[in-house]
Amino acid sequence: MNTLNDHELMVANRNFYEPLWRDARLVEPERFNTWPLVSQLLTKATRHLEVAPGLRPRLPVDGTTFVDISMHALTKLAVGSGSPVMASIGRLPFADGTFDLLCALDIIEHVDDDQRAMAELARVATIGATLLLSTPLHPEMWTPFDDFVGHRRRYEPKQIQALLLHHGFIIERSAVFGMKPRSSLLLDLGMWFLQHRRERAMKWYNRVMPYTMRLQKSLQLHEGLINTDEVGEILLVCKRVSPGSTPS
Repeated sequence: MNTLNDHELMVANRNFYEPLWRDARLVEPERFNTWPLVSQLLTKATRHLEVAPGLRPRLPVDGTTFVDISMHALTKLAVGSGSPVMASIGRLPFADGTFDLLCALDIIEHVDDDQRAMAELARVATIGATLLLSTPLHPEMWTPFDDFVGHRRRYEPKQIQALLLHHGFIIERSAVFGMKPRSSLLLDLGMWFLQHRRERAMKWYNRVMPYTMRLQKSLQLHEGLINTDEVGEILLVCKRVSPGSTPS
């Protein structure tokens, strides 16, 4: 795969997602299957950061700081009483140890320098903070959809575990994750419409989204890292620990 510099990568992602969020509607976090988990975490966390949520935030809009590169997404989050900041995950404009609950879903696989991205998440997290992170797994599961949405990689399970550990995060719980349709034909059709009939595709998407939300399965969280055989995407509940306290 070709390597893009920071500017090229931001342009590529913005060119795909900015038109998407321009025509999409904000979906309230309470409607996702992550909400029971988030509600539980909110009882012990007061300073929240969500990176690159687009218009699908999982943390409560009111009281959460959002970082994104899409002006359309940030504008709509601001209307919902969020605190939006235009920035990228590789350069978070916050002081060390600012947040005790962080969310970065479907983002780490999009950045070229995932080491720097993880270092920034670790830097702005307090010791003991919780990080919710999701990412696709298994390079052999790569499909045209990965190219279409701007993925840079799929992780081997040991690879993402090692990346987290290197930056002071341990995996406490995990679950199978993702809402991508199983039908490759449906995916191909959706990609074609987004490329060639975007306005019609977004009207259809906004219309059916409320119904697809009802089809979400409850998160089945397990201690540690689940068996990832044939798991295409995973949600990880991680804890930021003190330097030197991570197992070797």
